[in-house]
Amino acid sequence: MNTSQYEAGSSGHASGDALALLKNDHRQVEDLFQGYENANAEQNALALKICLVLEVHAEIEEEIFYPAVRNAVTNSDLVSEAIAEHASVKQLIAQIEKALNRPERLSSLLAELRQQVIHHVQEEENELFPEVEASDLDLKDLGQRLAQRKMALIHQLGARA
Repeated sequence: MNTSQYEAGSSGHASGDALALLKNDHRQVEDLFQGYENANAEQNALALKICLVLEVHAEIEEEIFYPAVRNAVTNSDLVSEAIAEHASVKQLIAQIEKALNRPERLSSLLAELRQQVIHHVQEEENELFPEVEASDLDLKDLGQRLAQRKMALIHQLGARA
């Protein structure tokens, strides 16, 4: 899989803060879902790219963002809920990877994944992120750590694909 476009979309945020990086990922996956719906060819490649973007995004949130945020926000249940939603997304990703070359199954699974991702993004951006912004976390430092880990994962997971 060619990860260069994903890398290019993510590399410019090393100097931004954590929330800007995560929101950029959210917009990128929304664009990929839209591209999948509009594509007649290359649907397997787009499905795999969606899975890669989501896997990397979930991993950096779970490894770095959520642990930092859990103790900094007043409602840590939001973090627990986000982690549970990630588990559901990961199950769908595994099913999608098995459904390649079965267009009807793939489309159905991607539609379900898209709905779960939309719900997750809305909760993060409308509930969790405002609490994070109000916290005393160093979002610039957190953003740099997220960006570095993201690039490492892109190369690791991209090589697998």
